[in-house]
Amino acid sequence: MEYHLKTPLSAEDVKKLKLGDIVYLSGKIYTARDEAHMHILHEIKEGKKIPIELKGMAVYHCGPIVKKIKEGVWELVAAGPTTSSRMNSLEPEFIEKTGVRAIIGKGGMNKGVSDAMAKHGCVYLAFTGGAAILAAKGLNKVEGVYLEELGMPEAVWIMNAENFGPLVVGITAHGENMFVNLAEEIKKNEVEARKKLGI
Repeated sequence: MEYHLKTPLSAEDVKKLKLGDIVYLSGKIYTARDEAHMHILHEIKEGKKIPIELKGMAVYHCGPIVKKIKEGVWELVAAGPTTSSRMNSLEPEFIEKTGVRAIIGKGGMNKGVSDAMAKHGCVYLAFTGGAAILAAKGLNKVEGVYLEELGMPEAVWIMNAENFGPLVVGITAHGENMFVNLAEEIKKNEVEARKKLGI
């Protein structure tokens, strides 16, 4: 199935998605990698209010290339996905504490993350690696930046998306994990092959 969804996403929006479904996203999307995850979680633990609303939103594992036109005005040049496994240890708590509904990245995430997604109603949407220019076309405007002091790739860039995709549902809001399933299938096939070869 193919879906065109807009942020903020509802629980109903994400719970209907199945493994392999195609999603195009419009609305506000935030970029965030490991340093941003750690900073935001620290601020929340300290009881501080962060200046962006993440509940129901989509977070994109991405270190974009952004060109500053003038003060407060930026142009997005490229926005390819970062390998999501970098955030495996941070994502379950991040999902719980922020209420995000979608994580976008490449390469998938582990069972700990899919368990958190099932518990809190979040999905993982995979974007093709190496397609940074295509990604930038779907993210048509930079609306602002949070944590700019972390540097361009680590800052949280606030993007306006218009039919950003295609994104493939790799982990559902019910905890089904395409990447864990694939790894288990590969392991099973290796064991069977070794048995046949007598090794």
